[in-house]
Amino acid sequence: MTTDGTAVSTGRGILGYGAYLPYRRLDRKTIAAVAGTGGGKGTRTVASFDEDTTTLGVEAARNTLRATPGVRPRALLFATVAPAYADRTNATAMHAALRLDASVPAMDATGSVRSAAGLLRLALDGAGTALVVGADIRVGLPGSGDEAAGGDGAAALLVGGPADGPVLAEYLGGASATAEFVDRWRAPGDVRSKLWEEKFGENNYLAVGRQAWSDALKATGLTADQVDHAVIAGLHGRAVAGLGRRLGVREGVLGDDLAGTVGNTGAAHPGLLLSATLEKAEPGRVLALVVLSDGAEVFLFRTTDALAAYRPTRTVAEQIAGGAPLPYGKYLAWRGLLPIEPPRRPEPARTSSSAAVRSVEWKYGFVGSRDRESGAVHLPPQRVSMTGGNVDDMEPVPTADVLGTVKTFTVDRMAYSPSPPVVFAVVDFDDPEGSEATSDKGGGGRRVGGRLPIELTDVDATEVAIGDRVEPTFRRLGSADGIHNYFWKARPVRTARAAEEA
Repeated sequence: MTTDGTAVSTGRGILGYGAYLPYRRLDRKTIAAVAGTGGGKGTRTVASFDEDTTTLGVEAARNTLRATPGVRPRALLFATVAPAYADRTNATAMHAALRLDASVPAMDATGSVRSAAGLLRLALDGAGTALVVGADIRVGLPGSGDEAAGGDGAAALLVGGPADGPVLAEYLGGASATAEFVDRWRAPGDVRSKLWEEKFGENNYLAVGRQAWSDALKATGLTADQVDHAVIAGLHGRAVAGLGRRLGVREGVLGDDLAGTVGNTGAAHPGLLLSATLEKAEPGRVLALVVLSDGAEVFLFRTTDALAAYRPTRTVAEQIAGGAPLPYGKYLAWRGLLPIEPPRRPEPARTSSSAAVRSVEWKYGFVGSRDRESGAVHLPPQRVSMTGGNVDDMEPVPTADVLGTVKTFTVDRMAYSPSPPVVFAVVDFDDPEGSEATSDKGGGGRRVGGRLPIELTDVDATEVAIGDRVEPTFRRLGSADGIHNYFWKARPVRTARAAEEA
């Protein structure tokens, strides 16, 4: 504390933030007509059939790193309750997709919603830069409260100090309170959580939440009426609402928990709520993040002047407004809760681990090659140039952040897919360098950076058109023998970025 009562920063804080919400939305009103119970008002986000918590995390991390081009993390920390793998690190696929240096450690913390808040605290109390990613896919039995209240999404927070880059929100301090009581649990491999009596969990969470809140205010020398924005994340809805009424903050300070538009995204929700709050906050404001899960975590931040210049590539508000409806039956099929007739085609073969290692930059990083002599770009990368036959004289061309134009496409209703039909397109990607040496032109006179047949996702087959602008997105092509085959697809550009670059 200073002599005027101002909380003193620890020096570290948030250098960047970003979130990812899947394109599809489930209208809760459609649930009861099929399940006979459940549902409610509003919508929830739904991860596509080709998304899992790893791909969701990659997209959130890309949104964060694109907005902080001068900062690279020195650690990647990934939290999820629904990991795509057990026995192996899920963050390594994210590490490869983000093209981080091999010296950057990638670590998982899985199994509990609290793990995301725990990793954030470790990063804020530690040294160096850390990218903290939380992702979750929330599933409940048909007609259950968890099904309607859940949501799918991811958030990424880049943590560091002033020496690493402009700090958007300085960490003032916080507090932690741990309590052992069984409120929510799920056996490994089970699809849904089980709950103890609701009032029992509410009483316990209110007790530890008020303790952590009081301890955090004392640690920072703040009072509740000095907090300008507060958000509470937790899967126990009654406890979250009850604690909000007991924080003692001014009217209008408590922020939207996004329950009506997104749902509760579990391990992703603390980062998602903090990202949404930072989007609206002005410099010099005190922000409080409270997490209720197996106890309570409280984080207090103060925004800086640097926040005014920060431009996330996709805001939470834009993504909420940009979703499209999904029928309840398709949602159930995507989650494996409604068995449907599979395509009458052979299922995909198991992915070769050795082949994937040999092409990791292409498979995970979407890196092509450019002939140094002619400038021709090759997707996938080649040893021999298609222009002039130059051999082994290539330079890498990262393409994951490059837009493209659909030149032609086909709708395939016979190819194997968990969600037919499959839309394949030939896409001309823009040249990242705008090279005049390339041999063709893309849409609107753009220089072509490489042509690739690629699957489209997050599209309705009837709405695809030649000339559409698309962007790469990291997805799961399929799984066989428990091995997930990750690669890149393309999706329509639907944000403000499209209007600027299309």
